[in-house]
Amino acid sequence: MTGPSPLLRAAAVNGAAAVALGAFGAHGMKARLINEPARSAAWATASSYQLGHALAAAVAALPDASAAGRRLLAPRASMALTAGSLLFSGSLYAYAASGVRGVAAGAPVGGAIMVAGWLALAAGV
Repeated sequence: MTGPSPLLRAAAVNGAAAVALGAFGAHGMKARLINEPARSAAWATASSYQLGHALAAAVAALPDASAAGRRLLAPRASMALTAGSLLFSGSLYAYAASGVRGVAAGAPVGGAIMVAGWLALAAGV
């Protein structure tokens, strides 16, 4: 028996990071650093999108030998969901922590990559 795939492992680490960053944003960061509602909302959005897409990436990474097309598209979906959520959420975390609006420019690109991941998952199931 082999261990979890690298994609499943990446999705699990991404999910753990989402929970930790969400908790930090709700308790530590919000109390000390973020005093603007827009920045607090950006942090909350980042952690919720990151967690949801980590779960979707984990599902896409699960093996299913009965579907040949899924073996090709589902791993790509998992990669896109993970990469998109990291770019989307990462840019929102950076904005929330720094207050520099320009660093949030990666969010639309990350969002588009997440949409592509969902479409690849839909095509592969």
